[in-house]
Amino acid sequence: MADLPKCRRTSWAEADSWAETIAQAVRARGHVPETIVALTRGGWVPGRLLADRLGVKRMVSIRLQHWGVTAQPSGKAELTEGLSGPVRGQSVLVVDDITDTGESLALATNAVREAGASRVESAACLHIGHSKFLPDYIGEEIPRDAWVWVVFPWNYWEDVRHLVHQAMAGGLDADQVRAVLRERSGLDLPLDHVARSLEP
Repeated sequence: MADLPKCRRTSWAEADSWAETIAQAVRARGHVPETIVALTRGGWVPGRLLADRLGVKRMVSIRLQHWGVTAQPSGKAELTEGLSGPVRGQSVLVVDDITDTGESLALATNAVREAGASRVESAACLHIGHSKFLPDYIGEEIPRDAWVWVVFPWNYWEDVRHLVHQAMAGGLDADQVRAVLRERSGLDLPLDHVARSLEP
Protein backbone atom coordinates (compact mmCIF):
# COMPACT_ATOMS: atom_id res chain seq x y z
CA MET A 1 0.00 0.00 0.00
CA ALA A 2 1.26 3.47 -0.87
CA ASP A 3 2.32 5.86 1.88
CA LEU A 4 -0.60 7.95 3.03
CA PRO A 5 -0.09 11.48 4.35
CA LYS A 6 -1.55 12.77 7.58
CA CYS A 7 -4.45 14.99 6.54
CA ARG A 8 -6.53 17.81 7.92
CA ARG A 9 -9.95 18.37 6.42
CA THR A 10 -10.87 22.04 6.62
CA SER A 11 -14.32 23.62 6.44
CA TRP A 12 -16.02 26.54 4.74
CA ALA A 13 -16.33 28.15 8.17
CA GLU A 14 -12.52 28.01 8.55
CA ALA A 15 -12.06 29.50 5.08
CA ASP A 16 -14.41 32.31 6.07
CA SER A 17 -12.42 32.90 9.25
CA TRP A 18 -9.07 33.00 7.39
CA ALA A 19 -10.47 35.50 4.89
CA GLU A 20 -11.77 37.68 7.70
CA THR A 21 -8.41 37.59 9.52
CA ILE A 22 -6.54 38.57 6.35
CA ALA A 23 -9.04 41.27 5.37
CA GLN A 24 -8.82 42.89 8.80
CA ALA A 25 -5.01 42.88 8.62
CA VAL A 26 -5.07 44.43 5.14
CA ARG A 27 -7.42 47.18 6.30
CA ALA A 28 -5.35 47.79 9.43
CA ARG A 29 -2.31 48.54 7.26
CA GLY A 30 -4.36 50.77 5.00
CA HIS A 31 -3.34 48.73 1.96
CA VAL A 32 -6.63 47.77 0.33
CA PRO A 33 -5.59 46.72 -3.20
CA GLU A 34 -7.05 47.82 -6.50
CA THR A 35 -6.63 44.33 -7.95
CA ILE A 36 -6.48 40.84 -6.50
CA VAL A 37 -4.39 38.29 -8.38
CA ALA A 38 -5.50 34.75 -7.53
CA LEU A 39 -3.35 31.70 -8.19
CA THR A 40 -5.24 29.02 -10.04
CA ARG A 41 -6.61 26.84 -8.86
CA GLY A 42 -6.14 27.03 -5.09
CA GLY A 43 -6.25 30.80 -4.79
CA TRP A 44 -9.49 31.37 -6.69
CA VAL A 45 -11.90 30.89 -3.80
CA PRO A 46 -9.75 32.68 -1.19
CA GLY A 47 -9.22 35.51 -3.67
CA ARG A 48 -12.95 35.90 -4.19
CA LEU A 49 -13.64 35.80 -0.44
CA LEU A 50 -11.11 38.60 0.05
CA ALA A 51 -12.44 40.62 -2.87
CA ASP A 52 -15.88 40.47 -1.28
CA ARG A 53 -14.66 41.58 2.14
CA LEU A 54 -12.35 44.31 0.84
CA GLY A 55 -14.72 45.66 -1.81
CA VAL A 56 -12.23 44.88 -4.61
CA LYS A 57 -13.97 44.69 -7.97
CA ARG A 58 -11.06 43.55 -10.12
CA MET A 59 -9.61 40.06 -10.06
CA VAL A 60 -6.92 38.62 -12.32
CA SER A 61 -5.66 35.05 -12.42
CA ILE A 62 -2.23 33.51 -12.83
CA ARG A 63 -1.44 29.81 -13.05
CA LEU A 64 1.52 28.06 -11.51
CA GLN A 65 1.97 24.37 -11.02
CA HIS A 66 3.86 22.62 -8.26
CA TRP A 67 1.76 19.94 -6.61
CA GLY A 68 0.75 17.33 -9.16
CA VAL A 69 -1.68 15.18 -7.19
CA THR A 70 -2.55 14.96 -3.52
CA ALA A 71 0.59 15.28 -1.39
CA GLN A 72 2.81 14.42 -4.35
CA PRO A 73 4.99 17.31 -5.53
CA SER A 74 5.43 17.35 -9.29
CA GLY A 75 8.78 19.12 -9.01
CA LYS A 76 9.87 22.73 -9.09
CA ALA A 77 7.11 25.33 -9.27
CA GLU A 78 6.68 26.86 -12.70
CA LEU A 79 4.54 29.52 -14.30
CA THR A 80 2.21 27.78 -16.75
CA GLU A 81 -0.19 30.62 -17.63
CA GLY A 82 0.62 34.30 -17.27
CA LEU A 83 -1.56 37.04 -15.86
CA SER A 84 -5.05 37.10 -17.36
CA GLY A 85 -5.05 40.90 -17.33
CA PRO A 86 -2.71 43.88 -16.90
CA VAL A 87 -1.60 45.07 -13.47
CA ARG A 88 0.76 47.89 -14.45
CA GLY A 89 0.42 50.82 -12.04
CA GLN A 90 -1.98 48.88 -9.80
CA SER A 91 -1.72 48.05 -6.11
CA VAL A 92 -2.09 44.27 -6.02
CA LEU A 93 -2.72 41.54 -3.47
CA VAL A 94 -1.57 38.10 -4.70
CA VAL A 95 -3.56 35.30 -3.07
CA ASP A 96 -3.14 31.53 -2.68
CA ASP A 97 -4.68 28.96 -0.37
CA ILE A 98 -1.45 27.72 1.23
CA THR A 99 2.29 28.32 1.34
CA ASP A 100 3.83 24.89 1.80
CA THR A 101 7.15 25.25 0.00
CA GLY A 102 6.16 28.84 -0.84
CA GLU A 103 7.57 28.56 -4.37
CA SER A 104 4.28 29.16 -6.17
CA LEU A 105 3.34 32.32 -4.29
CA ALA A 106 6.91 33.64 -4.54
CA LEU A 107 6.93 33.13 -8.33
CA ALA A 108 3.49 34.69 -8.73
CA THR A 109 4.45 37.71 -6.62
CA ASN A 110 7.61 38.22 -8.69
CA ALA A 111 5.62 37.91 -11.93
CA VAL A 112 3.18 40.59 -10.74
CA ARG A 113 6.04 42.87 -9.72
CA GLU A 114 7.74 42.38 -13.10
CA ALA A 115 4.44 43.18 -14.82
CA GLY A 116 4.66 46.70 -13.40
CA ALA A 117 2.36 46.70 -10.36
CA SER A 118 2.96 49.76 -8.18
CA ARG A 119 2.62 47.82 -4.92
CA VAL A 120 2.60 44.06 -4.45
CA GLU A 121 1.60 42.21 -1.31
CA SER A 122 0.74 38.56 -0.80
CA ALA A 123 -1.66 36.51 1.29
CA ALA A 124 -2.31 32.85 2.03
CA CYS A 125 -5.04 31.21 4.08
CA LEU A 126 -2.53 28.80 5.63
CA HIS A 127 1.21 29.17 6.04
CA ILE A 128 3.40 26.21 6.96
CA GLY A 129 6.43 27.13 9.05
CA HIS A 130 8.97 25.48 6.73
CA SER A 131 7.89 27.54 3.71
CA LYS A 132 10.71 29.47 2.06
CA PHE A 133 8.34 32.36 1.39
CA LEU A 134 6.48 34.32 4.06
CA PRO A 135 3.35 36.08 2.78
CA ASP A 136 2.52 39.57 4.03
CA TYR A 137 -0.78 38.24 5.39
CA ILE A 138 -1.78 34.80 6.63
CA GLY A 139 -5.00 33.40 8.00
CA GLU A 140 -3.35 30.70 10.13
CA GLU A 141 0.14 29.34 10.62
CA ILE A 142 0.90 25.62 10.90
CA PRO A 143 4.21 24.87 12.69
CA ARG A 144 6.81 23.12 10.52
CA ASP A 145 6.74 20.03 12.75
CA ALA A 146 2.94 19.76 12.46
CA TRP A 147 2.84 19.40 8.65
CA VAL A 148 -0.29 17.80 7.27
CA TRP A 149 -1.82 17.61 3.82
CA VAL A 150 -4.66 20.13 3.95
CA VAL A 151 -7.90 19.10 2.28
CA PHE A 152 -9.67 22.35 1.44
CA PRO A 153 -13.42 22.48 0.69
CA TRP A 154 -12.65 23.59 -2.87
CA ASN A 155 -10.55 20.53 -3.67
CA TYR A 156 -12.25 18.00 -1.39
CA TRP A 157 -13.36 15.50 -4.03
CA GLU A 158 -10.11 15.64 -5.94
CA ASP A 159 -8.11 14.85 -2.80
CA VAL A 160 -10.53 12.21 -1.54
CA ARG A 161 -10.51 10.39 -4.89
CA HIS A 162 -6.73 10.26 -4.90
CA LEU A 163 -6.42 9.20 -1.26
CA VAL A 164 -9.07 6.51 -1.68
CA HIS A 165 -7.27 5.08 -4.70
CA GLN A 166 -3.97 5.11 -2.80
CA ALA A 167 -5.55 3.30 0.15
CA MET A 168 -7.24 0.64 -1.97
CA ALA A 169 -4.00 -0.46 -3.64
CA GLY A 170 -4.23 -3.81 -1.84
CA GLY A 171 -7.67 -4.62 -3.24
CA LEU A 172 -9.61 -3.32 -0.24
CA ASP A 173 -13.33 -2.67 -0.30
CA ALA A 174 -14.94 0.68 0.61
CA ASP A 175 -15.33 -0.18 4.32
CA GLN A 176 -11.71 -1.22 4.59
CA VAL A 177 -10.50 1.85 2.69
CA ARG A 178 -12.48 4.08 5.04
CA ALA A 179 -10.88 2.39 8.05
CA VAL A 180 -7.37 2.73 6.58
CA LEU A 181 -7.85 6.43 5.88
CA ARG A 182 -9.19 7.02 9.37
CA GLU A 183 -6.27 5.20 10.98
CA ARG A 184 -3.38 6.32 8.79
CA SER A 185 -4.44 9.74 7.49
CA GLY A 186 -6.77 10.93 10.22
CA LEU A 187 -9.61 11.40 7.74
CA ASP A 188 -12.99 10.17 8.89
CA LEU A 189 -14.92 10.08 5.63
CA PRO A 190 -18.56 9.14 5.15
CA LEU A 191 -18.82 5.68 3.56
CA ASP A 192 -20.83 7.04 0.64
CA HIS A 193 -18.02 9.51 -0.14
CA VAL A 194 -15.54 6.64 -0.26
CA ALA A 195 -17.87 4.65 -2.50
CA ARG A 196 -18.47 7.63 -4.78
CA SER A 197 -14.70 8.11 -5.12
CA LEU A 198 -14.40 4.55 -6.41
CA GLU A 199 -16.83 5.18 -9.25
CA PRO A 200 -15.29 5.50 -12.73
